[in-house]
Amino acid sequence: MHDQAENLRQQLDSAKQQPLAKTISFVSGKGGVGKSNIALNIAIELQNRNKSVLLIDLDIGMGNIEVMLGLQAPYSIVDLLESQYRFQDIIQPGPNGLSYIAGGSGLLDIFTMNEHDFSFFYEQYSDAIKQFDYILFDMGAGINEWSVSFILAADECVVVTTPEPTAITDAYSMIKHLLQRNTQLPISVIMNRVSEIKKGEKTAQQFQHVVERFLNYKIAIKGVIPYDPLVTKAVVKQTPYILLNERAQASQAIKRLVNLYTSNGTVVRAKNSSLTFIDKLKTFIRKR
Repeated sequence: MHDQAENLRQQLDSAKQQPLAKTISFVSGKGGVGKSNIALNIAIELQNRNKSVLLIDLDIGMGNIEVMLGLQAPYSIVDLLESQYRFQDIIQPGPNGLSYIAGGSGLLDIFTMNEHDFSFFYEQYSDAIKQFDYILFDMGAGINEWSVSFILAADECVVVTTPEPTAITDAYSMIKHLLQRNTQLPISVIMNRVSEIKKGEKTAQQFQHVVERFLNYKIAIKGVIPYDPLVTKAVVKQTPYILLNERAQASQAIKRLVNLYTSNGTVVRAKNSSLTFIDKLKTFIRKR
């Protein structure tokens, strides 16, 4: 593991100019809908298809990506912001070549980012973004003033919800809030833990119609993921379920989702992405 981490740092230091990564933020209106698990398994499946992926846990202080991986990261995103560690120092190696940055856990104080934090993040991120095909942000449940800037600046926002009425209501509120800030943000939805695929697809379509009717915006339906006992088993074993059993229903659903992000082996990048993530992030920070 140490050799893998050292190789990763060397690659980040010496890699030549590459196309910028596609950034995707995973959000949810409430906790407990499986957002982090979905982001993690999508990241690993992308990595399985020879895409270089960096998964950043931005649920600062309550992060659980390293827990689901059964790993203990020596550094977290907080070290970058509070102690000015470099990205190369805090990026950790995960399974199948995945790179990740932990969110940290057990923080007693609410964490916020000031202008100095953002400036240092700009500098570090600008170097790292050139080395990956995809950078995935696992955002905390709900949003605050600094986290919304990351969501709005991403190439795509994926809202994870379940068919439960409270989850649907919170997902709707999340989308409404984001659209009030940026009507051009590509937003898609993943319906998780559905009892049956067809029922899940119908629920997702109904949700899509409600958003279109009342918010005048048509969200994309990224896919549905069926309830699968393997998911709970994987969490207990601290192994992503797509690695535990790639033939399971949930794993197959993840594979279908990832098909939408790859086309003929290439990265499907956002349309009209003349502005980089950092450019957009700076814009939204100024508007706060």
